[in-house]
Amino acid sequence: MKRRRFIQNSSRAGMAVTLLGIYSCKEKKKEESMTEEASEESMADTAPFFELSLAQWSIHRMIREGGVDPYTFAEKAKNWGFSGLEYVSQLYNPELSDAGYSAEAMAGFVDRSNAEAEKHGMKNLLIMIDGQGDLATSDAAERKKAVENHFKWVDAAAAMGCHAIRVNLAGSDKPEEWVPNSVDGLSQLSTYAKDQNINVIVENHGGLSSNGKLLAEVMTKVNMDNCGTLPDFGNFCIRRKDPKDYRAGCAESYDIYQGVTELMVHAKAVSAKSHNFDEAGNETEIDYVKMLQIVKDAGYTGFIGVEYEGSELSEEEGIIATKELMLRAAKELT
Repeated sequence: MKRRRFIQNSSRAGMAVTLLGIYSCKEKKKEESMTEEASEESMADTAPFFELSLAQWSIHRMIREGGVDPYTFAEKAKNWGFSGLEYVSQLYNPELSDAGYSAEAMAGFVDRSNAEAEKHGMKNLLIMIDGQGDLATSDAAERKKAVENHFKWVDAAAAMGCHAIRVNLAGSDKPEEWVPNSVDGLSQLSTYAKDQNINVIVENHGGLSSNGKLLAEVMTKVNMDNCGTLPDFGNFCIRRKDPKDYRAGCAESYDIYQGVTELMVHAKAVSAKSHNFDEAGNETEIDYVKMLQIVKDAGYTGFIGVEYEGSELSEEEGIIATKELMLRAAKELT
């Protein structure tokens, strides 16, 4: 073979190899891209519609009986697989109450909580407020005082980057009194909170607040963008057999599925209550698939907070069992 033809043939062969290499590289990248897209679609198909947060009440026995520092909340929640934090004001007593909830004490609570959340990469979501007065009392002066007692918690929530404070509505057991009192108390507090971009949300938490229809009526009458509900899967006992003995049971209850459906219209947070589990890992009194379907159908895509209150499992075991149940149930939704 002549030298010139050999060089031409070699050049063509080299070019073919190069083109083949380029083609193979493109095909490989295309396959990798398709694999990545398929993986992303698969993850989208299996990922729950909600994010997971932990209600600090789930560890109240650890704190009150076990001496656990409440400021380890962020670390524990992170280790258990959560990304959002729902604080409980009363778990920081007597530290705060003994100081009279002074500005210095509240600033200390905010600074330490923020530092722990940042350290562990957690998101502060809300503070559940207890023991600050009755926002639905028939005594107008007491109601106003209760509203003002909540101001410092609105300030704290804003300083912590939370989106809301959770409040309670106790008050009268007469709907004709409870509804207007609740509307007034919430309207006053929500007006203050609005300037700080904080939502005021009400949990069904006993008494007439556990009547889904009535609480939804209150929300409609308040009619403020920063006032809403925190539907809890299990708090629908309107009247207890013995108000002084929680273990005595419920004398009058509201349908939990109807209640959550009615409250989801105004929901700005959701609480997944749990007590006991059967051998299959299902909550013994709450159908989580049915309940999460209600939440999903309402168009809610935010955080759902695990709130374990059982006694058969340890708090850590109950928290994990509830989280796993939520993730399993989410896969069965339509």
